[in-house]
Amino acid sequence: MKADLIVGIQWGDEGKGKIVDRLASSYDMVCRSQGGHNAGHTIWVEGVKYALHLIPSGVLNPKAINVVGNGVVLSPESIIKEMEQFKELEGRLFISDKAHLNLSYHAQIDQAKERLKGDNAIGTTGKGIGPAYADKINRNGFRVAELLDPKKLCASILEYFEQNRAIFDVLGIATPKDGELLAELEGYKEKLAPFITDTTQLVWRALDEKKKILLEGAQGTMLDIDHGTYPYVTSSATVSAGACTGLGISPKEIGKVTGIVKAYCTRVGNGPFPSEDVGEEGKMLGERGHEFGTTTGRARRCGWFDAVATRYASRLNGCDELALMKLDVLDGFDEVKVCVAYELNAKEIDYLPSNLEDVKPIYKTFKGWNNSVGVRKFEDLPSSAQEYVKIIEEISKTKVGIISTSPHREDTIIL
Repeated sequence: MKADLIVGIQWGDEGKGKIVDRLASSYDMVCRSQGGHNAGHTIWVEGVKYALHLIPSGVLNPKAINVVGNGVVLSPESIIKEMEQFKELEGRLFISDKAHLNLSYHAQIDQAKERLKGDNAIGTTGKGIGPAYADKINRNGFRVAELLDPKKLCASILEYFEQNRAIFDVLGIATPKDGELLAELEGYKEKLAPFITDTTQLVWRALDEKKKILLEGAQGTMLDIDHGTYPYVTSSATVSAGACTGLGISPKEIGKVTGIVKAYCTRVGNGPFPSEDVGEEGKMLGERGHEFGTTTGRARRCGWFDAVATRYASRLNGCDELALMKLDVLDGFDEVKVCVAYELNAKEIDYLPSNLEDVKPIYKTFKGWNNSVGVRKFEDLPSSAQEYVKIIEEISKTKVGIISTSPHREDTIIL
């Protein structure tokens, strides 16, 4: 049995949470491979809204095991707060002992560095994700397993501050007080110890036992540290290959790959966004789509579907199909646009260059539609909406296998 994978194809916020939740009922295990609590999945079930940041979206399936993998940077405070939404998680939630800790000082570093950059700020969430990953790569980070010995971890953190005192002084970050830090770490241990384990072995056993496994990441392909719009990216590998390192799975054990895309495009934070619409239609997309970040509440930048970036991301991730989200948000537009190519240095190109700063979108315009909201059968969609789906398949060279027509779990078309 191979593990199936869900991956974001745009700049994140594509609606991965709903699809994972929708599919999780048929899986035995759902695993999160990377990112931190800067990501957010919003899921609606029977009129109840759940906001998930670290816990895998399969938590709403009472039969599914949920795994936070080694590639995640874990905020103990955040996951403990998130766990309070649910009852009886023991035996259903497991956290990798090799995942790295994202502690309060990481957020302080993040926010201080953004302030120092001024107009050149990346636009991070300020949650400490980048500094936590930087410590991991610099080999002076702290792993989740170290929470099991709070006294030793406390001493190690204070030593870390001593070694980096000059940097912390410049950033205006005070050294934690010994007693307060130890009490904080002991509190984390008390709440999290029952969930900490070797998740690599856990996932391997599930694979060997032919369990059905679903893998999910955070953010989207265009925010990948290597393949995204650098430097306006996140600090981890958001592409499908990142699931292998983030969970300890061989590439040979990856099965079906489903790429998640919105029927239009959004982006949070700074950086290039070729198909952004800064006019009235972009504003309408934001209002109709309720485009505000699950984690930060920040308004998302909105624009039209970028088929060039989608084709690039689909190939990069090896997508077998696309899940097209929020088709209903386009209801009411007389016309809808699709970015089918770019203009760069007065030439038309059909590929994604390494730097998107100077590209201009080339659009094709299509007839709009009404009344797609809540539709659950493809043949019941307005004819213009059906044609739009076929156009996306043709231009992106990837079939559409799932269509979402509202935030609710049931309003989903499976093709």
